[in-house]
Amino acid sequence: MTQGRNAPIIVKRRKVVVASGHHGGAWKVAYADFVTAMMAFFLLMWLLNATTEKQRKGIADYFSPTVPVNRVSGGGDGNFGGDSVFTTEMLARVGSGGAQGDQALRNSDPGTDLAGAEPEVVEGKEARALRDLADRLTARSGEAMLSEQMQRHIVTRLTDEGLIVEVFDLDDAPLFQPGSAVPRPILRQIATAIADVFAVVPNAVSVAGHVRARPVVLVDNPNWTLSTRRAHAMRHLIEEAGLAPARLVRVTGHADRKPAVTPPIATRNNRLELVLLRSDIPE
Repeated sequence: MTQGRNAPIIVKRRKVVVASGHHGGAWKVAYADFVTAMMAFFLLMWLLNATTEKQRKGIADYFSPTVPVNRVSGGGDGNFGGDSVFTTEMLARVGSGGAQGDQALRNSDPGTDLAGAEPEVVEGKEARALRDLADRLTARSGEAMLSEQMQRHIVTRLTDEGLIVEVFDLDDAPLFQPGSAVPRPILRQIATAIADVFAVVPNAVSVAGHVRARPVVLVDNPNWTLSTRRAHAMRHLIEEAGLAPARLVRVTGHADRKPAVTPPIATRNNRLELVLLRSDIPE
């Protein structure tokens, strides 16, 4: 009896948790929105860093509801070089004329006579003809007028003045004998090909000579004379190749005053520019 009364008393305490209900899943939705926004932000930052200006315009056009009438670049690299058919600012900047003339060309009959066509149609047809000639020189049309060796020396661009064909020196392949206006054989071949292409259209032609700057200042700078002599040498070459002399309206030498690249003494600045003038440019 005594032993039973002295036994330790064990008290068991129970912790009763009364359910008060959950607080809902609203925080999960907010967290998911936050994560999605962060992913979109980092994706945007990556796109801004990894794409060009034309590609960004193309992406913007894709998400724009007004793509059919958007007057900006389409972001592609095809025939329009990333420009949409509605571009006006870009066409003026690359020298392709106004969009109105090109649009009139697309709406006109391919067999329309230039003599009786509206001015916008004539301008559009002429721009297309000049672009076709440039493609033939650079083999973009699939019909190569020049060998790969000669194509290294040529770039073309279409401006408001006309089609400019730029023929330039390379470090390992100059066009003239050093310090003279005596053409090398490769320049004769290039001149023959250019004359053949220019013979397709009746537009007037101008020739300009440029030379690189001298590394030192000379009392008698020969660059003016040398650039002019080289321009005349090119004129003789294209005339010998069959270009009518009456089509030559201007032969000039610019010395080293208009370098194409920097530094001014770079070999790339030794160049000739042959311009197939637009018909609406006064002679």
